[in-house]
Amino acid sequence: MAHIRYDYRTLTAFCEEAFTKLGFTKEDSKVITDVLITSDLFGIESHGMQRLTRYDMGIQKGLIHPGAKSEIVFQTPVSAVIDAHDGMGQLAAVNAMNIAIEKAKKSGMAMVTVRNSNHYGIAGYYAKMAADQGLIGFSCTNSEAIMVPTFGRKAMLGSNPMAFAVPADPYPFLFDASTTVVTRGKLEMYNKAEKELPDHWALDCKGHPTHDTGSVLKSIVSKEGGGILPLGGYSEKSGGHKGYGYAMVCEIFSSILSMGLTSCHTNTDGVGGTCHGFMAIDPAVFGNPGEIRKHFSTFLQELRDAPKAQGQTRIYTHGEKEAQSVERIKAEGVPVDVKTVYEMKQMADHAGIDFSAYFGEVSEVEGYHTLY
Repeated sequence: MAHIRYDYRTLTAFCEEAFTKLGFTKEDSKVITDVLITSDLFGIESHGMQRLTRYDMGIQKGLIHPGAKSEIVFQTPVSAVIDAHDGMGQLAAVNAMNIAIEKAKKSGMAMVTVRNSNHYGIAGYYAKMAADQGLIGFSCTNSEAIMVPTFGRKAMLGSNPMAFAVPADPYPFLFDASTTVVTRGKLEMYNKAEKELPDHWALDCKGHPTHDTGSVLKSIVSKEGGGILPLGGYSEKSGGHKGYGYAMVCEIFSSILSMGLTSCHTNTDGVGGTCHGFMAIDPAVFGNPGEIRKHFSTFLQELRDAPKAQGQTRIYTHGEKEAQSVERIKAEGVPVDVKTVYEMKQMADHAGIDFSAYFGEVSEVEGYHTLY
């Protein structure tokens, strides 16, 4: 897989102009861009620049309405339900987590759910918003159905990621993971690299294990059967029912409590309908926040210092790699797949952006066709 490295500030400027040209305000474009660039800085390539084409096509297809405004349709001192009115997922999500944080600071804890939204990027971004303000943060979302439930042969649930962030030193605990073995974005990266899928990642339309990356992606789009396996893989013996259950937890906190579309009904008939869930908890409801933070930080360090397996030199805690990745990638540049670069050029051409002013001349990648 060939990559070109770009300064994150150049990518930021390009994205902000791109989203402005696609109909978003400058302020909203900055918010959306920050979520994408954070993903690339964290080293999560599948949800950074790689996602630009998805958002561009989502707007063209009418799934995403750039001018939409989120609306609170139900609330209490510790909860809220938001209708995003088919707006951009990142905007609805940032708004929702800010509401959860504000309510938690007043009441100790709060939960906010969102319906009628769209893809919101990495779940960890929103959980970390709470941790950055000294709170415990939780975020989850459903998505277009890509997960085949245990013993099934048709995708019925999304990647349904969940993220959990807790203040700690020297950096916060940040767990962010899909409930599928891998995300759709990971399959897209494999498809760009023309690589076969590893064992235990996906099923074909008849429910048989497959290594054919392109056919799985096409099956997800056509909704004819097949898809990605839940965490744990193909069977109960390997724990697949656990990933399936985790996905259901995310579904409950996003689509069920918000009365929104479940994964198997999102992205159909010209409607996105993605749903999200957010939670913020003030550690002060359990005692002294400083002492809790110190107690947790001690445990995290004990984990890092625990005996290593043979041949291993380090134990990481969740969020540690991301924190280290940010400084490294800022210094070295963001690696962008050459085919993603070409997608960015296509987007720039149709949006009326001078691509060469940002990245110079880029030749067409021969034989590459997007799936959208």
